[in-house]
Amino acid sequence: MKQILPRIWQWSWFSEEKQIEFNGHFLETGEHRILVDPPLMSAGDMAQIRHGDPVDYIVLTNRDHQREADVYKKEFNCQLMIPEKDSGEMSVQADKTFKDGELLPGGMWVIQLQDQKSPGESALFLQTGKGILLVGDALIGKPAGSLSLLASEKYADIAKAREGLRRLLKYNFDSLLVGDGTPILQEAKAVLEHTLESS
Repeated sequence: MKQILPRIWQWSWFSEEKQIEFNGHFLETGEHRILVDPPLMSAGDMAQIRHGDPVDYIVLTNRDHQREADVYKKEFNCQLMIPEKDSGEMSVQADKTFKDGELLPGGMWVIQLQDQKSPGESALFLQTGKGILLVGDALIGKPAGSLSLLASEKYADIAKAREGLRRLLKYNFDSLLVGDGTPILQEAKAVLEHTLESS
């Protein structure tokens, strides 16, 4: 587990199948300690998270990022929050569902994105610092230093999916943390603008 921004850590698990790093994020924001889209973590990572106050919440950005949420919900005895629009297609037992525009614990705003791989696909926006966006499958950090969409067959209409991502440009952010691939920690909004213009 490595600290990538003030009070934000990332750990990764390499997927042989997808040939990409699956990332989890550990946030200390406000009075809360939150895990986002947690993949498998090492014993050392778990020990680091256990050091200090308890984890309050696990937040999932979409139906396909259940990953190890059920395991860590029990392990850390915390609450699980999932997108309402994806809840019918998820096998985890959530404590709460959330909708577009909702303010989650820790000051995270929910931005639900239209025409993505799943109906509940959500980005999370933190106004801390210069602004931070966390995304699940909406954008992939590959190759490193750039952003891309999933393969076109994952969408009903990739042009509509790309258009749906333009909503993110309404927010002021400098860092973009991804569920898959490599995060962009500075000037991420400009990278996203370039991605949407050139793809």
